[in-house]
Amino acid sequence: MIKWAIMLVGLMLAFPLPSMAAEAPQNFAGLDIPAALPEIGFVDRDGRPKTLADYAGKVVLLNVWATWCAPCRKEMPTLDRLQAKLGGSDFEVVALSMDRKGPDAVKKFFVEIGVTHLALNIDPSAQAMFTLGAVGLPMTLLIDRQGKEIGRLIGPAEWDAPDMIDFIRGRIAAK
Repeated sequence: MIKWAIMLVGLMLAFPLPSMAAEAPQNFAGLDIPAALPEIGFVDRDGRPKTLADYAGKVVLLNVWATWCAPCRKEMPTLDRLQAKLGGSDFEVVALSMDRKGPDAVKKFFVEIGVTHLALNIDPSAQAMFTLGAVGLPMTLLIDRQGKEIGRLIGPAEWDAPDMIDFIRGRIAAK
């Protein structure tokens, strides 16, 4: 019996569990059953209309933020680094600004802090914030490949921290 236990432990060390076994980060409210999201509309840096359906087939980290929000400003570089590290055909960080001053305010902010990997998306009406039920900013939703919410985090986070990257990689791997 002890011999089998030792073999099992050895196998577990040799073949660790996939990263999708990573625990949810602190303050992340995961859903047991993915939930449908209401439709929201926004525009890209060139004023072209977008919706979350434009990201179908990808895992999306939707971050609702504004340049005037101090915690948002602090976490934006971590989102930029997360997009640089994991962004691609399977995953995208969608940073959705609620700035009423329009895309120029966001462009200026991106230049000031050196954001180079995030696309500029904006909802100057801030309607998306209310439609999604934001109680404050920042608010971040994790969305599966079918466009359903699998959890959210209210408040800032270090999105490029190793445990966060492992957690998100696990969601990407869970096809």
